[in-house]
Amino acid sequence: MNSASNNPIAEEFTNGLGEAEFYGIDQGDYHVVVTGEGIQDADSGIFEVDGRKGSQNISITVKRTGEGAHTDSPGTSSVSVKQLKIPSDAKNKYDEASRLMAKEDWAGAIGQLNQAIAIYPAYAEAYNNLAAAQTRLGNWSRAREALEKAISVDDHFLPGLVNLGHLEERDRNYQAAETLFAKAVAIDSSNAETLTLLCRAQLLDKHYDAAIATAHRVHAMPHGSFAIVHYIAARAYQRENRAPDAISEFKTLLLEEPSGGRADAVRKELAHMESKAH
Repeated sequence: MNSASNNPIAEEFTNGLGEAEFYGIDQGDYHVVVTGEGIQDADSGIFEVDGRKGSQNISITVKRTGEGAHTDSPGTSSVSVKQLKIPSDAKNKYDEASRLMAKEDWAGAIGQLNQAIAIYPAYAEAYNNLAAAQTRLGNWSRAREALEKAISVDDHFLPGLVNLGHLEERDRNYQAAETLFAKAVAIDSSNAETLTLLCRAQLLDKHYDAAIATAHRVHAMPHGSFAIVHYIAARAYQRENRAPDAISEFKTLLLEEPSGGRADAVRKELAHMESKAH
C-alpha cells in the first residue's frame, strides 16, 4: 500500500483466496499496487481511507501473464489423474466461470461452477474457485464446504489445502491451519511460499522452535519476496526471550528487504532493542 504521493506505507502478501489485510492505516488517500510472479502489475487507483469506518474493502482485478489462467498447484508441474479425466463440457463450464470471475460476476460464476461439478463431481479446481467466489459474497461456511470437498476428492490438491488453511487462520483455528500447511509442505517441500505460510501458522500456534526451524529452511533456499520469514522468526525468538537472536533475524530481514513499510517499522524496533541491550 502506497500513499497518494507514491510513498510505501505497508506491504503484505495475499492469501490463497487473493486477499490481503492492512491494519493501523491512518486516514488519508492511498492506492494499492499488486505485483507478483505470473501476474500483470495492477493498481487500485487512489481511494480514501475514512477514519470514521472500522474497516474498508477494495477489489482489484489482476490478470495473469502468458498462457493459462489456472495451474493445478503452486510450485509443481504434476497433473493428477483426476484432472486428466475432466470432461470437456465440465471444463467449458469452468472456463466460463473463470471469465465471469474476471468480471466480478460472482453469482454467475458460482452457477457455472456448480454445473461443472454436477458433470464431474471430482473437479477439485472447480471446488477451489467456488470457494473463492463464495468468499467474495461473504459466504464463509459455503467456502469452507467447497474447500473441504476439494481436498476430499484430491488429498494432494495444494491450492485446496492452502486455502482451507487460510480459512482456519481467519477463524483462529491455528492448530488446524498448521496441520493443513504442513500437509501442503509435505507434498511440495521446495515451495517457499507454502513454507512461509507454515512458519506463520507455527508462530500463531505457539510452536516457536518449529517456526524458527521452518524460517531457516526458507532462508536456505531461493525465497524471493518472502523475507518476512525473518520477521516471523524474530517474533518467535522474542516469545522465547532470546533477544540477541531476534535482533539477528531483524537485521537479516533488512538485508533482504531494505525498503518498505515493514522495513521502516523493523528499523525503529531494532533501534529500541539495541538501546536496551547496552
